[in-house]
This record gives sequence, C-alpha cells and structure tokens, in this order.
Amino acid sequence: MNLVDTFSDFKTGKNIDRPTMVRVLEDVFRTLIKKKYGSDENFDVIVNTTKGDLELWRVREIVPDGEVTDDRSQISISEALSIDEDYEIGEECYEQLHLEDFGRRAIMAARQTLISRIMELEKDEIYKRYVERVGDIVLGEAHQILKREILVLDDSTGNELVLPRNEMIRGDFFRKGDMIKGVIKKVEMRNNNPIVILSRTDQLFLEKLLEQEVPEIEDGLITVKNIVRMPGERAKVAVESYDDRIDPVGACVGMKGSRIHGIVRELRNENIDIVNYTNNQTLFIQRSLTPAKVTNIDLDEEQNRAAVYLDPDQVSLAIGKGGTNIKLASRLTGFEIDVFRNNDEFDTIDDVDLDEFIDEIEDWIIDELKRIGCDSARSVLDLSKEELVRRTDLEEETVSDVLKILESEFDEN
Repeated sequence: MNLVDTFSDFKTGKNIDRPTMVRVLEDVFRTLIKKKYGSDENFDVIVNTTKGDLELWRVREIVPDGEVTDDRSQISISEALSIDEDYEIGEECYEQLHLEDFGRRAIMAARQTLISRIMELEKDEIYKRYVERVGDIVLGEAHQILKREILVLDDSTGNELVLPRNEMIRGDFFRKGDMIKGVIKKVEMRNNNPIVILSRTDQLFLEKLLEQEVPEIEDGLITVKNIVRMPGERAKVAVESYDDRIDPVGACVGMKGSRIHGIVRELRNENIDIVNYTNNQTLFIQRSLTPAKVTNIDLDEEQNRAAVYLDPDQVSLAIGKGGTNIKLASRLTGFEIDVFRNNDEFDTIDDVDLDEFIDEIEDWIIDELKRIGCDSARSVLDLSKEELVRRTDLEEETVSDVLKILESEFDEN
C-alpha cells in the first residue's frame, strides 16, 4: 500500500493549492515519524508536488564510537560509514527512510489520515469558493429528484448543489438530466459538509437575469433600485438611468420586448412590470400601480400610507388578480396603499333614498326592498324585474309599479 500513489491520485483529482497540499503531507508524515521515533526534530520531509512523490531524511551528528549520548540526534562513525564511506566525525549524517520501514499497519493508518485531511480541505475549498459566489447565477444538470429538493450538478465545477422545493417557482417541473438555472442564495455547513442552496424565487435571480439580458445594467448606466416578486405570478422592478439619453424602461424591455421575453419564459411567464424610479414619492406610487391610471394621491409620510383615487373602471387594474398589483406596489414603494373610487357626481346627486318615495310607495313595500339590501332608488333599478320578484315577496305587478315610479323620478331630473 503506497502513500505516494494515494498522494498522486488526490493531487490530480482535487482542486487544492500546492502549498496547502505540501503542508498536509508534511503533517501526516511527521505524525508517522513521531509514532516510530518519539520525535520529528531531526527529520526532513521533502514533498515533490510536481511528480507526486516525497522523501524522508533522518539527520544526525556523527560522533566517535562509544560517545553517542542521544540516539535521536547523534550517530556513531562506524554506523555512519555503513551508510556512506565518505562521512567524517563532526559532519551531519543524512539517512534516507523508506515507507516500508514504518510497517504496513502504520502506513495504512497514515493513508487514511491523509485521505480524510484532503477531504476536509476539499470541503473547505468548496465552501470558500461558493461563499464568494453568493448572488451569482449558475447553470447545472438535474442529477437527482428528491421529494423536498433537487440535487443539481454545477456545469462548471461538477459540485453538487441543492435546489429546495420552496425555492422553486410554482410552474417549475424538472426531470433528471434537465438543465436548471438558479442563483446561489447561501452556503451552509451541515454536519461539516458544505451545502450550496440555489433559488429561483429570490429577487436576486431576477436581478441577475436582467444583468445578463440588459448590457446597460451590467455597464452601470442603469441601476436596479428595487425588486419585489410573487414568484411565477408577477414582479415589479424599479430602475433608474444615470444617462439622460437612455430610457431605463425601454432598455430593459428591449425592441418589441426582445430582452424581457427571455426572462419571462425562464420565470414561467411571470408578469414583469418595469417602473421608472423617481424620488418624487407621489409619482413613484402612481408609476408602481401600472397599468392602472391614477387620478389623485394623498400621502401621509408620517404613517407611510397613501390614499389613491381612481375611476371605477381602473380600481380592478390597480388591485390586480388576487391583490397582486397593489401588494407589490406597496412593497416596491414602502407605502401602505389604500384604493378609493372617485365620487361620481351623477351617481351622488341623482340617487335618491327610498324613504323619499313614502308618498307614492307603501311602507311595507319599502321595508321589503330594504330587506334585500336596496335602500336607494338606483340600487333597486340596478336589479331586473325578475330578480326583484324572486328575492322579495312582492307580486310582479307591484314590482312593475315601483320600477315605473322610480324611473319617472330620474326621467324628470
């Protein structure tokens, strides 16, 4: 069992720098020497990292026969001459040691120690390498599909990375062998093993994708001020240009959406709104509520709240499907946004309380209409005759009469 062969294997297979490898080997062999000779003070360990071999030398002072007081540091002249005929008293005797001299069991133990030390070094190297790359995008192959995570082989290094299910977009579905793109979110040590966590839901992933697609961002001409996401559904990106000649929104979207389309596909059709950043909070809130058109905004900067007023047909656009648009706009701007409909003058003036018709409509009929939530003339007229008959205990003829009275009121106005 040759330790030199073990060293050669690891030297070629592991990405460990030479000085570190030399230090590890010296430590392992000095331990071997200490176990056999009790000390390593008079020994030289020479490691050749190029060839992958090493030499062990024992160095002792040559003294006359019978005057050896310390076996570790001294050797008699007769013993020295058996090693080399040219030695003289007072010189240093260099005696080369061979691994076989240490015994098979000691060599096996040293080999195991060497392997474990190199494995530890490799783990440290992986940890350091990926800690420096946190925030970078990596491309890898789906190596193993597990219940809670996918193991990904880094395409550039061959190291194993972890993509947890909770860091995947809702529409993500990968098979073994598929190529996966993600951002390095963090690196952890678990049971002394480095675990590199990937993410496809983190805002950094979208930011790095934009950097890849938009040269102006990479060059520093456009800055990404903030990103908020609901992964797989919607995202809002605030961008600012340091060059007045460059439109930051247009540069990010690209000609006919050429730049943004690739990102949208990678994010499983996530709807991305690019917003032009401004220090004017009112204007920024207005832009963040795209595609809704805002008519007025009242800011309460102390409470970080904004009352936004819109036309009735714009309210649903401002809120968005499941409230996504308004939630993201709030997170992007840092303001709690409350949406209000603009008061429609026609509706306000022209609507009449049902109690105003007490002279023309009997009390019990008005009460019956109020019972189903109709307390004004327009709320009754908004329902069809058939709906009113079905929901109340009124006869069809009575309902027709009531509708005529209410309609005549608005016709007169």
